[in-house]
Amino acid sequence: MTDSSLPPLDLSPEFVEAARTSKAWPFEEARKLVKRVEKRDPSQPVLFETGYGPSGLPHIGTFGEVARTTMVRTAFRLLTEDKIPTRLLCFSDDMDGMRKIPENVPDRAALEPYLQMPLTVVPNPFGGEHKSFGDHNNAMLRRFLDTFGFDYEFASATEYYKSGKFDEILLTAVAKYKELMAVMLPTLGEERQATYSPFLPISPISGRVLYVPMKDVNGKDGTITFEDEDGSDVTLPVTGGNVKLQWKPDFGARWAALDVDFEMFGKDHGPNMPLYDKISKVLGAKPPEHFVYELFLADDGSKISKSKGNGLSIDEWLTYAPTESLALYMFQKPKTAKKLYFEVIPKAVDEYFTFAQKYADMPVEQKLQNPAWHIHSGAVPAIDMPVPFAMLLNLVSASNAENKDVLWAFITRYAPGVTADTHPHLDALVGYAIRYFDDFVKPNKSFKTPDEVELDALKTLDVSLAALPADADGAVIQDAVLDVARQIERYQDPKKKSPDGGPGVSVAWFSALYQLLLGQEKGPRFGSFVALYGIAETRALIAKALAGARTA
Repeated sequence: MTDSSLPPLDLSPEFVEAARTSKAWPFEEARKLVKRVEKRDPSQPVLFETGYGPSGLPHIGTFGEVARTTMVRTAFRLLTEDKIPTRLLCFSDDMDGMRKIPENVPDRAALEPYLQMPLTVVPNPFGGEHKSFGDHNNAMLRRFLDTFGFDYEFASATEYYKSGKFDEILLTAVAKYKELMAVMLPTLGEERQATYSPFLPISPISGRVLYVPMKDVNGKDGTITFEDEDGSDVTLPVTGGNVKLQWKPDFGARWAALDVDFEMFGKDHGPNMPLYDKISKVLGAKPPEHFVYELFLADDGSKISKSKGNGLSIDEWLTYAPTESLALYMFQKPKTAKKLYFEVIPKAVDEYFTFAQKYADMPVEQKLQNPAWHIHSGAVPAIDMPVPFAMLLNLVSASNAENKDVLWAFITRYAPGVTADTHPHLDALVGYAIRYFDDFVKPNKSFKTPDEVELDALKTLDVSLAALPADADGAVIQDAVLDVARQIERYQDPKKKSPDGGPGVSVAWFSALYQLLLGQEKGPRFGSFVALYGIAETRALIAKALAGARTA
């Protein structure tokens, strides 16, 4: 039962067979799901879910969660030959009370009277067509997901609670109140135990979400009794949006109500996972398969915090790189903590294009290991990337290019026939490279003044380059650059061997070249860079470095 809204998969026998043993993590997770549903009615959709707290704008973690869940969904589709329908539900917890006013909203004081009210009751501080803060942020989430082309259904907690979609599970929760408390109370401190309730009534007086103890829980009538803000006792049915569940019981109850089959969440939820499972079981459901991923870290190793602003936002990443590079970063080692900062972007970009270019020539088993298969849900586009992103950055650095035309003049000379029209992916990278260089490389450029050894080395390199034909390729140029260093003791590496049996060349030589000529500590293969930039142009950089030394 193929869903026509999803990308078509190659369901040939060799792909299906390879999927059954593939070690790529989405297949490992999908195989658990296959086992879970093997005795179930195959017409019943397998439900993948992701959760979202709409107290702020969607962020890079939201992208990661939906992208990774989509990867597992695609793997499941291949394993089952697309015969079992699947759904991806993005659930917004928009009935949560607004516990604090975000820093980035206009007229924060105007929102103070709405603290602790459900987000879908709080007025929209941004104005416009969306009547509430929750509605506004939900629209931002949907726009965000649509931008990346995810196939999903959107769900609002407010709508589910108020429309009655959660009534059955809420009535079950009232009937199982003592069992729910038996799960929750051992996890709480003594003071919290005395006032804890899994039910959060919405005050009929103030409209606030109340964290109050229960005076009575009536399983037969499906009601709760509590003291409202004016001191009066109030009895409310738990149905119809009068009551919501505390977040931990809500997690397990949602799984039970919707019959969720798969949900992933960050390591910070890991300790609560047994609680979510127990709650789901108390409410009569089988907990879903879970996948716990590691959190992202800032460049200093600290946990990324939206309030601190010590990490990358999705808009920041996409200012300097294509979406696919971010998807690759999400695919790689999801159970390993990874630093998320600007310097990781160039490597992710080049790795993505390398994987995509190699895909077509790989055997089936390797195709399913290739991140590009998972990033593109099996429909990997044919991509030719003649110049890597790291090389473009060095080209911008050497040429001080401020627009695409300057870079394209070098590229077209290096690769005749390659134009912005024939290679749109490369053209996009050219724009990204200029922005990245301007914002991150240029401010930190620091040229090294050559010492005597480096002066002699640069002079010798200049003579060697002058002896080469103008159209020498990167390999020939690289050999000439290596030959210069092989004669200089400082740059010899006895652990390596040169073609004549002498010592090889250490990385210190190339580090010196980049510091002397480009004002940065590292770069791509130097011979390839010279082939792209031009021998005459590189000799001009050497002349500039030599002139700078004389001036100093």
